[in-house]
Amino acid sequence: MSRKRVLITGAAGFLGSHLCDRFIKAGYHVIGMDNLITGDLKNIEHLFPLEQFEFYNHDVTKFIHVPGELDYILHFASPASPIDYLKIPIQTLKVGAMGTHNCLGLARAKKARILVASTSEIYGDPLVHPQTEEYWGNVNPVGPRGVYDEAKRYMESITMAYHTFHQVETRIIRIFNTYGPRMRLNDGRALPAFIGQALRGEDLTVFGDGSQTRSFCYVDDLVEGIYRLLMSDYAQPVNIGNPVEITLKDFAEEVLKLTGSSVKIVYRPLPVDDPKQRKPNITKAKEILGWEPKVDRAEGLKNTYEYFKSLPPDEWFKQPKTFESK
Repeated sequence: MSRKRVLITGAAGFLGSHLCDRFIKAGYHVIGMDNLITGDLKNIEHLFPLEQFEFYNHDVTKFIHVPGELDYILHFASPASPIDYLKIPIQTLKVGAMGTHNCLGLARAKKARILVASTSEIYGDPLVHPQTEEYWGNVNPVGPRGVYDEAKRYMESITMAYHTFHQVETRIIRIFNTYGPRMRLNDGRALPAFIGQALRGEDLTVFGDGSQTRSFCYVDDLVEGIYRLLMSDYAQPVNIGNPVEITLKDFAEEVLKLTGSSVKIVYRPLPVDDPKQRKPNITKAKEILGWEPKVDRAEGLKNTYEYFKSLPPDEWFKQPKTFESK
């Protein structure tokens, strides 16, 4: 019997690479696609010898051609960290708009089911807490974060339009803060930033007074939620995240305790439009998918720290990528 075929965009990124592993393990033929603007081939190089894996170095904002049948598409191509999308705002908007349009067109042509990766950023700086899928959000479309927030909101809109107008089988996931091995130490998000600073012996930088909250979900849990949503019959957005909430100040102290570092916590001004609270309501995920996170933060943090610590020390000091904005 021939293997089912799945296309994963953003395959060389943090989440995309873990999804490639998950679908290979489940017996699929996986087609990875990435233009490597923020992804890294090191994340998937272990898959290259496998006959059930192939890779296309391609920008999804351009026409996508994949020969043969496709059963599923997972659209995870997008800059995901503030450092990236503030440096490449145009590409961020294009991959959310044109890239999603191209993936949906491919899904329609191949009669494939498609899952698109939205995020909690569609809620902006929320006025409702915790955030349910029915909340429409509080987003500044012309602020510095607007390029990412609105790209994801447009992604959801065009996906639902293809579902209702073209009867494409679509799924929409709203991902809350996720962490684990293969994150980039220099991507600007709190967890890798804190661990990177601790490894380099630098003071940990907390923005604002540290009272803003985040809810961190370990990557293995997230991937399981994605898989269950893809295989479900539910077309409306679903939050996938860990509802255990922590302030960034307390989180920085957890990292210091884990790493045994003697550096201090220093405070800097809060960036514009930085969300004050993040906590998913996961009632739908529990009821529809039978999903909830299993890995507690202590275990997930330990795994992630061990991964970062195992990297060559020059990776600890590596500067963020530079980009040419188009």
